[in-house]
Amino acid sequence: MCANVFGALKSLFGKPFDGGKRMDHGSQQQQQQHPAMIRLYEVQREVQSLGPQVCTFSGLKNEREYRRLERELTRLLLEVDQVDTEGRADLQGARKRAAQEVEGLLRYLEENATHPSRLAIEELSREAQGLVEQGVVEPQRAGGTAEISDELVDAVQELILRLTQVKTGGRVPLRKARYRALTRLCAVQDVIEGRTRQQTLPLSEDTHVAVQRINQVMVQVSGARSQLVALLMGLSGRDSCAHLSRVLTELLVELDALDVSGNAAVRNYRKQVVEEINGLLKHLDLEGEGDDTRRYDLAQNDSIRQIEAVRGRVGQLRGEVLRHCGVGDLFRPKPELQSLLTHLDQVDTARNPCIREARRRAVLEVQAVITFLDLREALICRQPGSNEPPQHRAVWMVLGSLSDLQAQVLCFNGKRADKSYILLEELLTKQLLALDAVDPQGDEMTKVARKQAVKFAQNILSYLDMKTDEWEY
Repeated sequence: MCANVFGALKSLFGKPFDGGKRMDHGSQQQQQQHPAMIRLYEVQREVQSLGPQVCTFSGLKNEREYRRLERELTRLLLEVDQVDTEGRADLQGARKRAAQEVEGLLRYLEENATHPSRLAIEELSREAQGLVEQGVVEPQRAGGTAEISDELVDAVQELILRLTQVKTGGRVPLRKARYRALTRLCAVQDVIEGRTRQQTLPLSEDTHVAVQRINQVMVQVSGARSQLVALLMGLSGRDSCAHLSRVLTELLVELDALDVSGNAAVRNYRKQVVEEINGLLKHLDLEGEGDDTRRYDLAQNDSIRQIEAVRGRVGQLRGEVLRHCGVGDLFRPKPELQSLLTHLDQVDTARNPCIREARRRAVLEVQAVITFLDLREALICRQPGSNEPPQHRAVWMVLGSLSDLQAQVLCFNGKRADKSYILLEELLTKQLLALDAVDPQGDEMTKVARKQAVKFAQNILSYLDMKTDEWEY
């Protein structure tokens, strides 16, 4: 859409306003020197300046930048309307086209600021703010220490997944808004998970003269962690990332100046504190990161290209596997599939949540083919004995049905509203119910087999759901 706006601007301003009529050089020069045409060209320059700002604005209608852009465009529209054309058709045509372009930018600005996806991004951001404020910021403000619970970590992860699934329709402002929300929430996730992973324990102050100051720095780092989370989520009105960065840098300088020679334990303690500070500093460059188009417009991203190349090859291998299964043969490209998993693991996500999600989904596509092959091979090689318990045989019968259903899921390319999707979902649910009805009667082998079969059926359902969620970069 933004490209269309710029294209229209070029078509309008890339040639003289001639009202759609051909004219000789003298008439054209006379027209361009007309006061009305001079004023329209002045408007042209202002519109060309505002166009890129409108096409990358990712905020809401209540923001100052939106009101500024709206005010400037409305002013230009009024000025175009006041241009005196003296009843001349050529000038009237030029004025009409100029007004259309300004109106187009106004419309594009409003559409993005009020788009359902933009509102969904804002709603998820506010939900994240509420979680973080209650779980991290408020305890710190009350003078206590925030206890990071597993529930908070899981809730943040769930919000990240929901944000990655917001549809942007390729609109740059929506992509930008989603990316900015994701980067901040992923940074918060990294901070709170880092806190639960590495609990640096203070040393006794009797250990060394420098320990007292290191302990004091540790207290300041704990406060800075909560302050950083508040900044990332827009919950700190007075502070800025630049100020916190200066504070943390000063702490690093002070730690570096401490004399801890001759004591390995204190040196290691100081090193741990320095690593914690550096872990916080790496998240303080986010204020302008969302302005880098390459970060949120991923069509030409090298990592995405690698992921797409893997997905293309997986699609070819999947087609070959299903074709061979259709004629009763078993094509076994597992070594190549494993190498594709290794390749995906080496893809650089550059801390970009969208690339991270794209890689995760590609991994699931590879794993779906591998698990299909594993089950097919197990079914072919299965040699049940005459004394096999009936309940164990019942589990294998369900697994055989699940294998056939997975083949259909692997080649499914429809939408959730399709009848085939609804049918597949219903059949998979029936297999889960069939497994639930199996009574192991105390047989441990049957218990394990049923548990694995349930997990397998649930994975197929999740994969089917992923294939139809219309996720985009």
